[in-house]
Amino acid sequence: MGQHDDRTAGPAPDPDSVPGPGPGPGSGSGPDPEDDAELAALALKILVAGGFGVGKTTLVGAVSEIRPLRTEELLSEAGELVDDTGGVDQKTTTTVAMDFGRITIRSGLSLYLFGTPGQDRFWFLWDELSQGALGAVVLADTRRLEDCFPAVDYFEHRRIPFVVAVNCFTDARRYGAHDVSRALDLDQGTPVVLCDARDRDSGKEVLIRLVEYAGRVHTARLLDSVEPQADSV
Repeated sequence: MGQHDDRTAGPAPDPDSVPGPGPGPGSGSGPDPEDDAELAALALKILVAGGFGVGKTTLVGAVSEIRPLRTEELLSEAGELVDDTGGVDQKTTTTVAMDFGRITIRSGLSLYLFGTPGQDRFWFLWDELSQGALGAVVLADTRRLEDCFPAVDYFEHRRIPFVVAVNCFTDARRYGAHDVSRALDLDQGTPVVLCDARDRDSGKEVLIRLVEYAGRVHTARLLDSVEPQADSV
C-alpha cells in the first residue's frame, strides 16, 4: 500500500435537507407500499474518530455512496506548532468541523457517518456530534498509536461502544489485534480490526463489525436494566 491521503471533494447535500419519500405515482391520497418501506428503513449514526492524519476523511470518502461532505482547510504556518505532521508529511489539509457520508449496509439499514476533527482544539465539537450515535470507529496508526488515546478515553467514559480500526500504512510496523488491544489497555471485548482506509470493502467490514458489536452492547444494557425490575415483582 502507498501513503494514505485524504483527497478533497465538493460538498454533499445536508442530510437534514434530503427530501423524504413523496406520494407514489397514481396513488392519489392513499399510502404507497414503497413509501411505507422507505419510512421503515433504519438509519444509524456512526462516528469516525482518531488522531490527526490517521485517515478519517479517507475512510468516510471510501465507503460513502454519496458524494461526501468535507470541511477541510489547507494546513498553514500558524498551525505548525500544534499540528504534528510526523509520519504524515505529505498531508496538506485538515478537517476543521466534520466529514459526512452515508452507506447502505443491507436493505433497510443505512449508516450516517460523521468524521470528527482530530486536533484537540476542535474537541468541543465532539459532544455535539456524539449525540444519538450508535457507536464509533477509532482509527489508529501504529506509528502514532498514542494519538488515538483521547478518542478511546472519550468513548469509554461516555459508554459509547466503539471498535479500534488499525489503518495499515505501508511503512508502519505490523502488529496483531491482541498487541494493539494491550497497548491501548482496552476493555475486554472491545474489537480491534486491521483495515485499509482507502478500500471500500475493508472499510465496510469495519462498520459491520461495529454495528454487530454495538448491537450486542446495547442489548446487554437493556437486559440489565430490565432484570432488576423483574426480580422485584
